[in-house]
Amino acid sequence: MSSNKHSISENIIAILTGTFVVAQGVFFLQQADLLTGGTTGLALLASQFIDLSFGQLYFMMNCPFYLMAWFRMGKSFALTSILSGGLVSIITDNLHHVLEISRLEPLYCALIGGLLMGLGMLILFRHKTSLGGFNVLVLFLQEKMGWSAGKLQMGIDFSILVASFFLVSPMILLFSVVGAFMLNLVLAMNHKPGRYSSELKAQTSSS
Repeated sequence: MSSNKHSISENIIAILTGTFVVAQGVFFLQQADLLTGGTTGLALLASQFIDLSFGQLYFMMNCPFYLMAWFRMGKSFALTSILSGGLVSIITDNLHHVLEISRLEPLYCALIGGLLMGLGMLILFRHKTSLGGFNVLVLFLQEKMGWSAGKLQMGIDFSILVASFFLVSPMILLFSVVGAFMLNLVLAMNHKPGRYSSELKAQTSSS
């Protein structure tokens, strides 16, 4: 995670912005019955078979990871992650009140959904928080082991999509893979361990 320091107001704005952007991405995937990786994909899949909303399933699935964040990454990180995950759950479940899509192209939904989710998560990561779920695990491993959060997330996401092969149609799975690829491409290209801390040191030494 970046070592850059942010004010409380900056962190609040980042959480509100990041969760709103992620929720838009999830909504596009949801409208086209697409999946993605992580607990988001698991919740989208489960909501097709269980009489609970995406938001309810998403938050419940994230609870074990919030507990992990509390003990492994600190109370502040855990609390902001709980807040972020809760906001995504609430916003996604209520977007249908203000947004209705009359025409859907699954490929476009996959592309824009993946991009928006990746951008929103990137905002949250830069402000030392996450949505919970496997985000907590990959950020912990990046912090402790120096492994790329984007590459780790990509591996987990595609494993989940492959496991969904027998539950969704091949075309839905194909478009879902495209969306997951776009999401993780954003993270892998823009969230690398040490990149921003080294830039900050360079700026400090040159000033």
